Amino acid sequence: MDRIKQLQERKAALERQRGDIPEAIKALADEGSFVELSSFSFSEGRFFDGDGGEGVVTGFFTVAGYPFYLVAQNFDRRFGGITKANCGKIERVLDAAEKNETPVVWLLRSRGVKLGEGVDVLEGISALFAKASRLKGVAPQYAVVGGEVYGAAAEIAALADVVFFLKEGALSTASPLVLSAKAGKNLKKEEVGGYAALKNAGLPAIEAKDLEEVASYLKQFTELFGIPLGDAELNERLPALNEKADAEALSALIEDGVELGANCAPEIRTILGRVGGIAVAAAVFDRVRLNARSARKIRRFAEFACRFGLPFVTFVDCEGIEPALSVNDSPVLGEIAEYLDALDAMEAGKIAVVTGKAVGLGYSLFAAKSVGFDYTYALATSEVALFESRAGAEIVYANETGKSKDELLALYEEQYSDPVNAARGGYLDNIFEPQFLKQYLIASLQMLLR
Repeated sequence: MDRIKQLQERKAALERQRGDIPEAIKALADEGSFVELSSFSFSEGRFFDGDGGEGVVTGFFTVAGYPFYLVAQNFDRRFGGITKANCGKIERVLDAAEKNETPVVWLLRSRGVKLGEGVDVLEGISALFAKASRLKGVAPQYAVVGGEVYGAAAEIAALADVVFFLKEGALSTASPLVLSAKAGKNLKKEEVGGYAALKNAGLPAIEAKDLEEVASYLKQFTELFGIPLGDAELNERLPALNEKADAEALSALIEDGVELGANCAPEIRTILGRVGGIAVAAAVFDRVRLNARSARKIRRFAEFACRFGLPFVTFVDCEGIEPALSVNDSPVLGEIAEYLDALDAMEAGKIAVVTGKAVGLGYSLFAAKSVGFDYTYALATSEVALFESRAGAEIVYANETGKSKDELLALYEEQYSDPVNAARGGYLDNIFEPQFLKQYLIASLQMLLR
């Protein structure tokens, strides 16, 4: 028997079963850089038993010279059905990623588990979940939802550090047909599990037009995590901020910024990027009153910053928890508690800038030195207080009869909301004009990295 010829025939047969995975790899990887692993790993005992081949392709490749491991579910083989064998195949790749501290890219397309394997596949999935969880903080995981991703495969996406949604992507805990039928509706899969539909899922999601754009993000993130310090102009002023220092203008301070989870709780922008060449995880608040959804978003982002050792910067404009019955009977307090756990675990620096209102818990959670912020600043136009100004005036001056409500409001803002009052107590490191914000950030970040 000609073993070389037999191997060539077997490889050719495997290639015929790869579906669109080769094209996907071509769009992501540097030319000629992909190396497949565990090519001949199958559920069946024989090489080609019935519909031979496995529902997953694994290997490694480079993007702009940076190494990545790959897990690609092959939708053309059993609709990407998850089996015990391909769970083991994926585990081997994750073991290598953990050992080498190398990022993993998941190309997800699966309708769930392969029927007929029973508890065997459930054990495989459990082991896979555990392994992916242990990778957190060791190597980044990027999931690409490129089509139907249902059942257990959806949880894999949720374990990733960043989730890219392509136009045709749909992520769902069960078949969208089942979910829409139970709701008495007739919805397309994208309307059930697409990027725009999952506004309450709290995923660190990014919408990408194609895999080429995903590849550009992979390069950007890798450089962001790998280069902590760059050149910076320490004396740069931004006079426009004195006129308008809203969330849009503050977000623009983040160089090469990429926003995660823009489809969820948009009143908090969670942005990865640089300030003066230094990588940061920045949370920009836009007149926030916390609810379970926004609290979960900031908690997950704080955990992200903690895992990757990124300095955590908050631009605070928050009046505490929204006073509503629905919010009171929600996970908001638990999410805040877990956020505080993440904040406490951070070894990288933490900087807070009060850009709007830091009222009540809005100050305590996101600006106070007592919860671990290394530097806390306030813009001259900001407010720092126990109560929102109008409510505070009504409470503090409840028995005052000689002044109008507007006069009492002005008095409260002068005596209680002016950030100078917090600075006098040593709680703020400085108060400055908005135009000097970038200078203070860069100088503080450089000190934290020394």
